[in-house]
Order: sequence, then C-alpha cells, then structure tokens
Amino acid sequence: MRVSVIGTGYVGLVTATCFAFLGHDVACLDINEKRIEDLKQGKVPIYEPHLEELLIACKAKNKYPIFSTDAKEVISHGEFIFIAVGTPPQANGEPNLEYLKSAAETIGQYMQDGAIVINKSTVPVGSGNWVAMLVENGIALRASDASKHTSTLTKLNFSVASNPEFLREGSAIADTLYPDRIVVGSDNQEVANKLKGLYRVLSEQEFVAPDFCPRLENFGKVEVISTDITSAEMIKYSANAFLACKISFANQMANICDLVGADVLEVMKGIGSDERIGHRFLNAGIGWGGSCFGKDVDALIKIAEEYNYNPEMLKATKKINYAQRDLVIKRLQEHLKIIKGKKIGLLGIAFKPNTDDLRDAPALDIAAALIKLGARVVATDPIAIENCKVQNPGFELSYVNNASELAEGLDALILVTEWQEYLDLDMKDILSRMNGNLFIDGRNQYSPSKMRELGFTYIGMGRA
Repeated sequence: MRVSVIGTGYVGLVTATCFAFLGHDVACLDINEKRIEDLKQGKVPIYEPHLEELLIACKAKNKYPIFSTDAKEVISHGEFIFIAVGTPPQANGEPNLEYLKSAAETIGQYMQDGAIVINKSTVPVGSGNWVAMLVENGIALRASDASKHTSTLTKLNFSVASNPEFLREGSAIADTLYPDRIVVGSDNQEVANKLKGLYRVLSEQEFVAPDFCPRLENFGKVEVISTDITSAEMIKYSANAFLACKISFANQMANICDLVGADVLEVMKGIGSDERIGHRFLNAGIGWGGSCFGKDVDALIKIAEEYNYNPEMLKATKKINYAQRDLVIKRLQEHLKIIKGKKIGLLGIAFKPNTDDLRDAPALDIAAALIKLGARVVATDPIAIENCKVQNPGFELSYVNNASELAEGLDALILVTEWQEYLDLDMKDILSRMNGNLFIDGRNQYSPSKMRELGFTYIGMGRA
C-alpha cells in the first residue's frame, strides 16, 4: 500500500521506516532540506538503536522510503497520509499545533481522492474534527488555484482517523514491530477496516524479523483495538498519564521509605507481584523526563480545566516528579553542608538511556541548581554531550569523555541516567579518584551494602 508520512522527526521517521520494512511504498515529507538530503544518503539524523540498520534493510528489499521536501510529490503518493509533526508544549502547558495546522492544510492542497488522513502526532482530544476542517481549508485553496487556471476540480472525498503511537525512545523499533497493541480510531467502519488492512502484516506478525531486532520468543499476534476517534486520542493521553502517575507513586513511597527505614525496591517488588499492579514503571528515583509524559499530563490538565474540572491527581503527579530533582540537591546539602566551591559529577545527561534526547532531562535541572549554588559541575554521557553543548550554549557545565575522567577530584558523584556502562563501573577505582566519597544513586541501580563496603557514603532514593 502507498503510505505518506508528514514529518521525519522521531515518530515520523521510525513509523515510515517500519512501514517500508513491512513492504509498503513509503514517501516522507519534511521542510528541513539538510535532513532530507542526509536521509537520501542513508544518514540518520536522530539517535535510535537499530534505525540505521532498518533503513539499510529497506534498501536491500528495494523498499527504501522516498524522502522529499516536495509536498505535492509526497502527499499525492499516499492512500494513507500520516501526520507525524511535532506538537511541543507551550509555556501555558497547551500543545503548539502550528505544525499540525500547516500539515493538514497542505494535505488538502495535494491529496488524492479517497485518501485517509491519520493523526500519528499526539494531539488534543477533539483534533479529528479540527484536522478535517483544516484539510477542507486546503481543498478550498486548491479549488481557488484551479479556478485561476480555468480548470475544474471535483469535490474530494477523504477521511480522518487517529492512530496514536506508543513508542519509547531507545526501543522504538521493537515497540513498532512488536507492539502491545495497535489502536485505530475512526468513526467510519470502512476506514477502520482499511487501517486494519494496512497493519495486517504487523498485527499477524507475518514478516521475517530482522536479526538485529529479533522477535521475542512466544510473541504472538497483536491485538488491534478499533474505536472512535475521540477515544483513540484519549487512549494515548491516558496511557502516558497513568505511567507518569505510577512512577510518581513509586517516588512518593520511596520518600516515605526513607522516613520509616524501609527499602523501596523491596516494597515495589512486593506490590508489583500483585497482577493487578505489575512491576513495570514502579521505579523510584529522580523522576521521569523526556518529551512525552510532562507534555501529555499538562495537556490532559488543560483539557479538564476547559470543562471546569480540577484533575488533582494529575497535578500531584507533576509536583511529585519535579520535587525528586530538588531532593537530590537537599541530600547533597545534608551531607556536604556547603555546596559552594564543591566539585560534583553527573553520570548521564540524557533523560533516559539509549537516546541523546535532552528534553526535560533531570540532569539539566540538577546541574542548573548546583551551578546557582556555586558548585563546579562536571558531566559525562555516552552520546548526549554534543547535543547538550549545542542546545545549551553558555551553560556553565563541564564535560568529560568517561566516568574515570569524571571521578577525578569529585566531592560527590550522582548517577542520573542509568546507561548500562554506568552499571558496570569499577567503583573501587572511581572512589580512588575522588576527593570525597558521597555517591547519590538517583536510579537505585547499586547495592547500598556493597557501596558502603567499598567506602562510599551511599544515598539511594528510598533505600534507607
């Protein structure tokens, strides 16, 4: 089937590449000329494990996506047109829909009759109707242009659907090829059936799994959840809000564990064994970051407030999350007393491992607070250093290449991002390079007893 994807950012590029790998004819549109030229040459502009390998596999199958800045070429190609543009948060918490508006109107100008326009971007509830209106605006512009050239334009039929993504940065290829579920939102059963047909190879798992991203043993068919558009939009927001709540709950329990002398890892293991709760996302630490959780929780809060409803739990979820970053500073002050003039190291800058994404990264807030208090802050990260330098010019943060360099002369060391290589460090060597011995395990990855045996003053999050 012919698929067009508007936007070659994180979601768009992963979606397009996976559809191409599954055998569809894919064309991608972006206004960023350099990005498009790089993709034509096989250069991947974002860091995501296995994405480059998957593009190579597409080329081997003669299914390499078309990458273009020509809106007419890409949009007219598609039976299915996916909108995968960014909807970044604004200062008031509402999503910026400027790119979505532009994409929808442009689609109306160039789409073929009968096309299905699909929201892949995370959009506010009710956006299906709004996007349909914007596509109609584009069709009107197209009719106006046609009339100037004395040609006729018959009325175009199209449909709008919702197909939210549930990708995690760092494992987006596996999340796409082997998803927990596929959500299809449409108020038209025929359209829903066509979308199910587009996903059939994936839902039936009828493709040969790539060697670099194998199918898990006993992984079976994928459930396709078909619902109305509004419910599909709510599913996306609700899923992220619930996961954010789950992490914030674990963090609040960790803080109580610190007070009473319990170990939050044992507590979460105990409650996670209840099949009604489950173990995943009960990870206490310094909280979540990234582009999704905060943005989606904010959007849900705004939606609720539009209807004069106070979503207290969502507000508390955010408050608890960001308080965890402040807690790191508090623990440093309790043990070092004076922060000014101290050298403090951060293991990790990216908001999570296996990505170079710095959006809402806890490390940046922690570094900024420490710098304000007069500390000298040094950081390392396997891949995010260059991004940090580019995105934060003038930020008084020093960078080193690895953990051994980082440890030199430190008064305190903080594990911020749980990269695998930071979980296998020679901590005896690390301690020998430090001036002090304070280690704050912001992700609860180390054994308190073993760290104390080595000579560290160990502080976890809820590991009293």
